[in-house]
Amino acid sequence: MINQRTLDLIKEFEGFRAEAYRCPANIWTIGYGTTAGAGVGIDPKPGMKITKAEAEEYLRRSVVKFAGQIDKMITQPINENEFGAFVSLAYNIGPMAFSKSSALRNFNAGNKEAAANAILAWNKATVKGRKQVLRGLQRRREAEKALFLAPVSAKPPPAPTARSGGGKAAAQTGAGVALTGAGLWVAMKWAEIEAWFAGWWPF
Repeated sequence: MINQRTLDLIKEFEGFRAEAYRCPANIWTIGYGTTAGAGVGIDPKPGMKITKAEAEEYLRRSVVKFAGQIDKMITQPINENEFGAFVSLAYNIGPMAFSKSSALRNFNAGNKEAAANAILAWNKATVKGRKQVLRGLQRRREAEKALFLAPVSAKPPPAPTARSGGGKAAAQTGAGVALTGAGLWVAMKWAEIEAWFAGWWPF
């Protein structure tokens, strides 16, 4: 489940750019931080332009794709804020880097405090051949850590359903929160995401 706080966080820090540009890491990027490496059907090039609607579609594809990929890596119960923080991190650094991160390793070992702190380590980018701390990345990591640690508001849980993916079934019935597998999540939440992109986000 991708909640609104997660979507707002990603959109805030990615921002919208209609024309392709080089990010601080010198990678061609467009829309809401979409790169060719996302593998969602676009390869940003100099001079390329897209509409906001197109950018939102590429963002939607990326969020769905990355959520499904990282879900399979998680072996411990996880709530929607923790999962959202990890999706935002993976959207920014890539699923492969996330799979090797100490944030994921600590979480799967049951050490959530260490996992939250490990998110902060991803605050550097290669600029002119050197790894440098970027203030923008630092602010994003702090926001992701805050989301990870934020209590989840109580609400009625969805009906229990068997997972079809390779990740860990997760439910926190005491808090009224449940998280299902990637395949089921996509099936159940697709219409919700479409509605969100159609007008739930303020612009």
